[in-house]
Amino acid sequence: MKSISVFCGSSKGNDPKIISDAYTLGKTLAKKNITLVYGAAKIGTMGKVAEGALDHSGSVIGIIPYFLKTKEIVHTELSELIVTDNMHDRKVIMYDKSDGFIIIPGGFGTMDEFFEITTWGQLGLHTKPIGILNSNGYYDALIAQCKMMVERGFLKQENLDAVVIDTTIEGLLKQMRNYVPLPAPKWLNKERL
Repeated sequence: MKSISVFCGSSKGNDPKIISDAYTLGKTLAKKNITLVYGAAKIGTMGKVAEGALDHSGSVIGIIPYFLKTKEIVHTELSELIVTDNMHDRKVIMYDKSDGFIIIPGGFGTMDEFFEITTWGQLGLHTKPIGILNSNGYYDALIAQCKMMVERGFLKQENLDAVVIDTTIEGLLKQMRNYVPLPAPKWLNKERL
């Protein structure tokens, strides 16, 4: 993997471990020469991931819609800044520029990004690894909900298993490097979309 999109929050939250993990993730990506692709903000866990990468001479691509850039939250010291017309275009470019995706703690926007990119994988629209960094148990309830979806017949176990989960950055990256994508769904092809 040469580049990874990190989906995360524009807020820092109130858990020092999560904030520390965000910075360490950026640092780790930089040290492994993996380009960070993210939402371009200088605030929240987004800002901490970028700070970790930039402090360690990492390459950082930020992608932000114009309407958010005008609110002066954009990071101005990135390797590359891409400004889009809207949120959808932002996600498409993040997808195009990334070899994998990591979800760290965030709010509704992070959940939106996680579920969209996971759904694309389920539909066979991509075969890139998706990882959840479960910092300090933040995603325990989400993981439990996903298991409930399997138990109640709304999600196949193989689709849940396609999302790799770890509490450590090194463990997560190792799983992502060893990721074997699901076969394309037999009932779906791109011409039908």
